[in-house]
Amino acid sequence: MQIERIHFWGIDLIWLFYVLAGLSVVFFIIGLYLHAYIWLAGIKRDRLRLSKAGVIDLLKDSLLGARIFKGDIFAGLMHMFIMWGFIGLFLGTVFSTTDYWIIHFLSGDIYLVYSFCLEILGLMLITGLFMALIRRYILKTSRLNNTSQDLWILVLLLFCVLTGFMVEGTRLAVQRPEWEAYSFTGLFLSLMVSSSDRAMALYPFIWWLHSLLCLFLIAYFPFSRLFHSLAGPLNIYLSSQQGPFISAVDIPSDGLLFSFRDMIRFSACTDCGRCNEVCPCTSAMEPFSPREFISQANDSTKLRFNPFYRISWFRERFLKTISGGSDIPPEHIWHCTTCGACLEVCPVHIDAFEPIRRVRTAEIEEGSRVPPLLIRSLETLYMYDNPWERSKKKRDEWPGDLNIPDLTKGAKSEICYFVGCTTSFDTRAGSLARAFVKIMNYAGVNFGTLGQKETCCGDIAKRVGEDGLFEEQMEKVLDIFSEYKITDIVTSSPHCFNMFRNEYPGYQDLKKAGERVSYRVRHYTQVLAELLDRGLIRPKSSLEYKVTYHDPCYLGRYNHIYEEPRRIIKSIPGVKFVEMAHFGPDSLCCGGGGGRMWEELEGEKKLSEIRIREAADTGAAVVVTACPYCLIMLEDALKSADLEDRLRVMDLNELLAEALGLSLEGERGQGPEI
Repeated sequence: MQIERIHFWGIDLIWLFYVLAGLSVVFFIIGLYLHAYIWLAGIKRDRLRLSKAGVIDLLKDSLLGARIFKGDIFAGLMHMFIMWGFIGLFLGTVFSTTDYWIIHFLSGDIYLVYSFCLEILGLMLITGLFMALIRRYILKTSRLNNTSQDLWILVLLLFCVLTGFMVEGTRLAVQRPEWEAYSFTGLFLSLMVSSSDRAMALYPFIWWLHSLLCLFLIAYFPFSRLFHSLAGPLNIYLSSQQGPFISAVDIPSDGLLFSFRDMIRFSACTDCGRCNEVCPCTSAMEPFSPREFISQANDSTKLRFNPFYRISWFRERFLKTISGGSDIPPEHIWHCTTCGACLEVCPVHIDAFEPIRRVRTAEIEEGSRVPPLLIRSLETLYMYDNPWERSKKKRDEWPGDLNIPDLTKGAKSEICYFVGCTTSFDTRAGSLARAFVKIMNYAGVNFGTLGQKETCCGDIAKRVGEDGLFEEQMEKVLDIFSEYKITDIVTSSPHCFNMFRNEYPGYQDLKKAGERVSYRVRHYTQVLAELLDRGLIRPKSSLEYKVTYHDPCYLGRYNHIYEEPRRIIKSIPGVKFVEMAHFGPDSLCCGGGGGRMWEELEGEKKLSEIRIREAADTGAAVVVTACPYCLIMLEDALKSADLEDRLRVMDLNELLAEALGLSLEGERGQGPEI
């Protein structure tokens, strides 16, 4: 017998197979079209382009599943077996079709290698599917929602691959070729068939069962959760590309909430629940879940934009398949702190906070369901260029007796210290600014501030969805930078730093080249690290403190600044540095971001108290942070958690100033620019 791939052995009615195959492909294409139709209904300002970072992310997190392995090796192996088993068997089918219709190449040694590889890939898929069943229904992993669709998909895939091996086994039971050992799984199954006659009788029935199951899988694929295997890689690739700036005037009057990329995010969700595990709001038992939000947003967009759901029968059928309803509860969206923890762990790079911000925009426009304190803060921002005080005069009171040059009054310096609203108006946060000024004076660095002309960067307006106000504040800031030729900026707040570094450039891209304002921006931790590296500051006082560090979300997860603060802390003599249980990219949020500094929301636990107790568990005497929001939130939590006798909250500037032997009074020196 010649060594080659045998097609349609012992099968009649081949034409029927191709009719059914054609129908399954038609349904598959219809499913793809419906997804694309919904995606394209979103706000479109994206310029899709080739991205090296996107390709790297695609290889790392899609093909290798790096994020899935993180913290859950069992899930990583399961996914790898299922994904590569499925892809391998699909390619095997493509090769077989090519061999039959285009060019015959599956013969001799090539066929033996092909057959052996398909055995391995099929067993990988079976192993992965059994691991998934064990994980869901025996181990019962708590973060997973075990719906009937999940079980049905796993069983369908399992039957597809098992019947494939049974087809091979019954054929081998009849033919018994010399090379049957290369199809070792089929060979094992063939031994269970009592006779070749019985195998010959069974073969057509098993072949048609296998074919019908596989053709149904093709037709069902885009309508099931399996579609994430197509949408997920697309979202991973796009996630590395900065999203386009969508101006408030570009938002349609028909109330369309989501962008083209948001729609892809919703389709890409695997419902794995990792976002819920790390979400500080969910952990604090607040009425918010990023997974539920994504699910509800997905259902909502389907109901609104899928052309079939305009037909009442389809709409009613769809409504019966969703458990929590398609409406997004408006009162829940204000709980999100926009900390970015969900994006950090999501296997397919979904960030819930950006579509949440778009829903907030709609609520701001509607106006009746916005937290009252937040409305008052936005009104204060609109009238007085800050969300804290109904006065502009207090903005430059924070220095006290310190003499700081005002760049708007003729002072000359390349460096502009952008103090920020919270640092300027809050008494506790003002201490970090004074400490930073003292350190800069100690190092002999020339710098100045914008004095009373400094205005809010617009972070709060951006985070809560007040896009029009955000753009007004951004224009004011850029005008000031342009008027006073500000080109080198250092910020107190990671939130201001993130706005200047990541949000403003998208807006400036809409302007003509000559109208754009060019500048460099750094957070103060980067400046202090540079001063330390250049030997301009050398901690001399030994501080016998056990210190832990709290990573601000907008400094760490948003801008990947983790090492500089730790390097500064470790440079101080006598300090023993310890990490909390959650640190770096896994750090817990203090609860002050996303506009929550100006909201009063209910939860069983305070986010800041959860974090301060984790700091206390390290045995540290001092918890250091590098953000005015975090400083205020942790300081308040220290009191409410009754930990004032055990722990002290300090800003990094304050700790370093103490190590340099500095007080809050002194004269500034002259020195090099940095």
